[in-house]
Formats: sequence, C-alpha cells, structure tokens
Amino acid sequence: MRNGIHPEYRTVVFRDGASGATYRTRSTVAASRTIELDGETLPLVPVEISAASHPFWTGNQRVMDTAGRVERFHQRYGTRTR
Repeated sequence: MRNGIHPEYRTVVFRDGASGATYRTRSTVAASRTIELDGETLPLVPVEISAASHPFWTGNQRVMDTAGRVERFHQRYGTRTR
C-alpha cells in the first residue's frame, strides 16, 4: 500500500445527542472535539440519533394506519376505472 493516502484508523467515541449514550469504536471519521473516557483522551463525534434514542429500537415507534389512509384517498378522489 502507498503511504500517505489512507485516513487514520483510530479509536473514537460517538455520543448520542438525544440520550447522551456513548459508543467507543474504531473509525476514520474526522473529529474536532475530544472526551476523557477511561483515562484516555479520545476524539468525540456527536451524532443526532443512535440505537439508544431511535424510535424503532426504543419501542416508541408509531404505527401508521395505512389501510385507513388508502380508504380515505379513495373516498376523496374515487377509484380509477379503465
């Protein structure tokens, strides 16, 4: 492999903005902030949503009533006949 063309692969911390959960992993993502974790200073990458706050994974997901929506559409606009 050629030197100098690959991004640095290092340990980083992702922090969920909604729940405050932190995930320590390895990544090549650029980070301008740092965090002290387990006695180490690591790059910090803030994320808007993660498994800790995503509605699907937390069980707060809303169920869409698609059958009712289709019926309302047909009532408003009728069904198309050929």
